[in-house]
Amino acid sequence: MGFWRILFTIILPPLGVLIGKGFGWAFIINIILTICGYFPGLIHGFWVQTKKS
Repeated sequence: MGFWRILFTIILPPLGVLIGKGFGWAFIINIILTICGYFPGLIHGFWVQTKKS
């Protein structure tokens, strides 16, 4: 996980997921979680970035 992906995930979690994994279910779920609250989206963003495919 590079520095820029971490920074983008902190600033805007869906952007970090989009850059790391592309457009898919993880991105859509992260948008929904971020709308519900910043911290759920942030936690999900880091979880998606660090889990292995």
